[in-house]
Amino acid sequence: MDFREKLKAYTSEQLWEEYCGFLNMNIKDYMFVQERLMKEQIKLFSESGLGKRMFGDRKFEDIGEFRRFFPMTKYEDYADVLLAKNADMLPAEPIIWIETTWEGGFRPIKLAPYSREMLDTYKHNVFSIMMLATGKKDGDFNTKSKDRILYGGAPLPYMTGLVPSLLNEEMDYVWLPDENTDPSISFSRRIKNGFKMAFAGGVDYFFGIGSVANYITEHFSDSSDKGGKSGSKMKISPAIALRYLKAKKRHKKDGKKLVPGDVFKLKGLVISGTDGPHYKERLANAWGVVPLEITAGTELTVAGTEDYNRNGMVFFPDACFYEFIPESELVREEEEEGYVPRTCLMDGVKKGGFYELVISVFHGGAFMRYRIGDMYHCVSAEPDGSLPRFTFHDRVKDVIDIAGFTRITEASINEVITRSNLHLHNWLAAKEYDENDTPFLHLYVELDVEDEKNAAVTRELLTEHMALYFKFFDSDYDDLKKLLDMEPLFITVIKKGTIEDCEKRLGRKIRKINPSALDIQSLNERKIDYIPSILNRVGD
Repeated sequence: MDFREKLKAYTSEQLWEEYCGFLNMNIKDYMFVQERLMKEQIKLFSESGLGKRMFGDRKFEDIGEFRRFFPMTKYEDYADVLLAKNADMLPAEPIIWIETTWEGGFRPIKLAPYSREMLDTYKHNVFSIMMLATGKKDGDFNTKSKDRILYGGAPLPYMTGLVPSLLNEEMDYVWLPDENTDPSISFSRRIKNGFKMAFAGGVDYFFGIGSVANYITEHFSDSSDKGGKSGSKMKISPAIALRYLKAKKRHKKDGKKLVPGDVFKLKGLVISGTDGPHYKERLANAWGVVPLEITAGTELTVAGTEDYNRNGMVFFPDACFYEFIPESELVREEEEEGYVPRTCLMDGVKKGGFYELVISVFHGGAFMRYRIGDMYHCVSAEPDGSLPRFTFHDRVKDVIDIAGFTRITEASINEVITRSNLHLHNWLAAKEYDENDTPFLHLYVELDVEDEKNAAVTRELLTEHMALYFKFFDSDYDDLKKLLDMEPLFITVIKKGTIEDCEKRLGRKIRKINPSALDIQSLNERKIDYIPSILNRVGD
């Protein structure tokens, strides 16, 4: 029985229990599901060619032994098998291969195989999200056939392209602009076409990466003005036209900009991706609906969601086995060469803690004890046994991810500097946020420049030059500029020797990527043109 049939045959309570009942699990029952599925996954993996290569002939008696002796992994451990699409080596037959960015111009893509059971779990959990996005309490939801979904996801082979195709197996939603099956249409054109369809017939859901959803929202007034002019080819339904005209008249008096919530009446708004929480309030004000935050990724699948309270995400128990590296262990790993950080499980996380997530993908997934590079903040872990809740914090400190598009590392910045032929003496890079809480890459560079009068000119030339080479080296950086119409790079010029001098005074090396706030403060004591517009800093 598919979801369409269940909507007719089941009561609201029965559907809620099947798709959203995991939210009411206690931690003991949750861990039972985790451990049962993990034992199945260890068996599948150990019998595969990939497992035999990593396990050898070793047989693990229990999950505790597996965690003690099987090392944590990164994509390099799987790359030769997965990039060659060597299906014979995998724990389960792949139905589809999903693509994502690996590391800019060095290693452009990663591939991840999805089994049929992984896809079915993915689909089930997205239906849970569809229900939760519209509800206000247990058993309350409002999703039905012919709901119209403005979809801000990229098409296949990217993971977001799975959502329309999977949900179409069981429901007849209307996708704006389409089912994301035509990769030849540019992402920006797809969004514009989607809005045209929304004006013609309305919209019930809006799915999107937080940064993309915010860009679309902030430019809504301009695009609607163009669509509302007489002689425009855009078709507008009578009901939407009436709301539009009333809102324009009202805002002409109060001087406010037209926002989507003036025109569209959403049931649910779902956002994902890096920096999503930074856009949440703006999106809620503009659409009149508080966004539901989810966490997903190519290797991770769809792993977690908020509920109707919007007070932190709960991880789906049937997607992956979750381990968490506490922040204190990450510090020790950084300071002690060769140290292997310890992990805790879902029943061991603490409220207020920051953790790097480690996953083992269930249902024949390829990744075991895999460090995806994401950090989460535990905002709730109650002694009554209710499930912990998390917010997405950011990438790990040695990666700078801007708006979910780029993955900038020390190696990639060095490569850009080398290609540009700029003679930089030294540099540091940090992810920071401007006065509007929008993320950007802040590059602190040392030049052989002592004249403060030339610093501002030098910075502008450097920014233009470096941006050009980032675009050349990293296509995702270029996409960020094209799709979101933003300049993600800001350069501050500091005097030659500043970084070395600060390291001597601090008695330690300063991290090249995302240095601490204390380190930045030390740099500012010898600044040339530093502009203090930063409100927040990752890793403080």
